[in-house]
Parts: sequence; C-alpha cells; structure tokens
Amino acid sequence: MSIILPTISTSFIAISGILVAFGWYNIRRRRTETHIKLMKWAAIFATLFFITYVSRTAFVGNTHFGGPDDIRIFYQIFLLFHIVLATVGGVMGLVTLYYGYKKQYAKHKKIGPWTSVIWFGSAITGVTVYTLLYLIYPGGETAGVLDVIFGW
Repeated sequence: MSIILPTISTSFIAISGILVAFGWYNIRRRRTETHIKLMKWAAIFATLFFITYVSRTAFVGNTHFGGPDDIRIFYQIFLLFHIVLATVGGVMGLVTLYYGYKKQYAKHKKIGPWTSVIWFGSAITGVTVYTLLYLIYPGGETAGVLDVIFGW
C-alpha cells in the first residue's frame, strides 16, 4: 500500500493550517495585505487537499484502521469527530472567505476567529488520523468511505 497520496494530502492541510495561523497573527497586527495573501494561500492549499483527498477516495478508497482491535472504537470516534470538524470548518471557511472577498468586514471579523479555531482543530485531528493510519500502525485494507468511517 502506498502512502504517497495520503502524505501529500495531509501535507496540504497541515500547510493550510499553518498559513491560517500566520494569517491570524498578521491581522491581529493590522497587516491587512499580508493577511489577505496568507489566507488566499491557505485556501489554495485547502483546495489542493480537498481535490487530492476526494480523488484518492474515488479512485483508490479509504484506509481501514490497522491498529489493535481494543482501540479501534476510540479511533472511529476520533475519526468521526475529525470529519465533523473538517466539514464545519470547510463550510465556515467558504463563508468567511466570501465575506472577506465581498468586503463585508464586520461579518468576516465576527466569524473569522471561530473559523480559524475550527480549522486548526480539523488540521490537527487530520494529521493525527494520518499518523495513526500510516505511521504508528500499519494501514488496513482500502474500502469505501462509509465502510472505513464506521469500521464495517
């Protein structure tokens, strides 16, 4: 089993999270132009992650947890938590970017910090899932996304 695509997609989301952190840091210091550039790049890397992840899911499948059975349920719960964070963070990210792009700064400023925190959580839990699936334990078989999420 190759871990090249999961490594690339996880790198994209980690880079996106780091860029969001730098973007947040810069807006707090009122460096608006730098903030805008960093957030655009964060969005680009998040999009690259999404394209890579969806492509891999469609053409290869997802990887079952290959660790011990006695911790599998904890992994499944953690994976579901990550999926919820990623979904909410993705939607909020699109809304936050829209507000910024449309210069609706009051709305952007209100939702942005929440979006960033959820995005950090999504990126961190995503890297943790990758670490558990490919680095700490040997990856299991590949299967459809629902089979992997629910451990079927």
